[in-house]
Amino acid sequence: MTLEELLETTLKGMGYELVEVEQLAHSKLLRIFVDKEGGISIDDCVAISNHLSRLLAVENIDYGRLEVSSPGLDRPLRKEADFLRFKGETIKLKLRVPIQGQRNLVGILREVNDGIIKLEVEGKLLDLELSNLGKARLVPKL
Repeated sequence: MTLEELLETTLKGMGYELVEVEQLAHSKLLRIFVDKEGGISIDDCVAISNHLSRLLAVENIDYGRLEVSSPGLDRPLRKEADFLRFKGETIKLKLRVPIQGQRNLVGILREVNDGIIKLEVEGKLLDLELSNLGKARLVPKL
C-alpha cells in the first residue's frame, strides 16, 4: 500500500477526505491537505495530526515534520468526485494539451460526466477531458 493509499483509507475512516499529499525530501516535511463537508477546523487538524503521527510511527514511515491543513479557498480539484462536488463553482485550470490555442482557462463548472467536464467560458460551453487537465483549482469567492 502506498503512502497516499494508506492516508486516504485512514482519513476516510475518520470522516475526512484526502485532498493532496506533499513530501519535501530536503526537509523531510510531510504536508497533508484534508477536507470535509462544511470545512476543516483547527481541532480537526489537531485530531488528524495526532492520529497520523501514531499511524506513521507504526507503519515505519520516515518523515521529519508533519503538517495537516485545509486545502484553502483555492482548493485543488483532482478526482471526478471533486468536480461533481463543486459543480456550479468558478474554477481555474491548466490543460496539458491546449484547446483552441489556450492552455489556461477560467470558467464555471457546469457538468461532469464520464471523465468529461463542461466548462462555461465567456458564454461558450467547452467539453474537456479530465485526463487533459494538468491543474485545476477553485477560484476563491472573496
